[in-house]
Amino acid sequence: MERAAFRVSGFLALIGFVVLLAVAGVLLAAAIESPALVAAVAVGFGLVLVPALTGFTVVNPNNAQVVQFFGRYVGTIRDAGFHWTWPMTVKRKITLRVRNFETARLKVSDADGNPVEIAAVVVWRVVDTAKAVFSVDDHIQYVAVQAEAAVRHLATSYPYEAHDSGRASLRDSAVVSEELTAELRERVELAGVEVLESRTTHLAYAPEIAQAMLARQQASAIVAARYKIVEGAVGMVSTALERLADQRLVELDEERKAQMVSNLLVVLCGDRAAQPIVNAGTIY
Repeated sequence: MERAAFRVSGFLALIGFVVLLAVAGVLLAAAIESPALVAAVAVGFGLVLVPALTGFTVVNPNNAQVVQFFGRYVGTIRDAGFHWTWPMTVKRKITLRVRNFETARLKVSDADGNPVEIAAVVVWRVVDTAKAVFSVDDHIQYVAVQAEAAVRHLATSYPYEAHDSGRASLRDSAVVSEELTAELRERVELAGVEVLESRTTHLAYAPEIAQAMLARQQASAIVAARYKIVEGAVGMVSTALERLADQRLVELDEERKAQMVSNLLVVLCGDRAAQPIVNAGTIY
């Protein structure tokens, strides 16, 4: 787990080291007549100041530095600026910026066994620097691999399109994005990464079945359109008969009603313009 590392302002530490150098100069001046004492003071201050200077570090905005002391994790510096921390430590830079990763177009089989092509974009950032550095070898590569695995698993869990209203499909972007984000958060938590958002950027049938599925979609659309047309035509015919009866414009027996209904349905449901025929006699 991440924890804060010991740090002080680098400018304060720099002032302190300048003061120490001044003290060292005074001591050297006082012991100028004794070469052995001068050497001892110089070596002593050198052994103190040289390692201490390794504690200076600069942290850029939206970045952090993981501090290790002889292999031991001692903390993380998140505050941007000039700092001084434990000397003789190794500092590893890691970015806290929001990143995005787009998977390649993956060819997988959906829940119905149809081959589809799918791709997604994942927006993420590092929230635990200790896990990101020490729990996995490369947290960026880890997110990429887990994202592709999650997209593959998601594609096999849903059909490309649902043929009944009670079943979700890959085309339901809100449902798919929510489930993909939830699964990715579980997968990358080990690496100290938070997934902010994920969405599919490409979804299509594989080329070998795309033409057949397009014909199927067109047939379904035609059937749905015909159903609407027939439903509307029946309503219009019913309204016409009711208004004729209410206003008593003409008295129609059952046979004439049937003939009128047939003619109106042909006119309203036909896919071509009706050709009128003028009847000079009776309908018989």
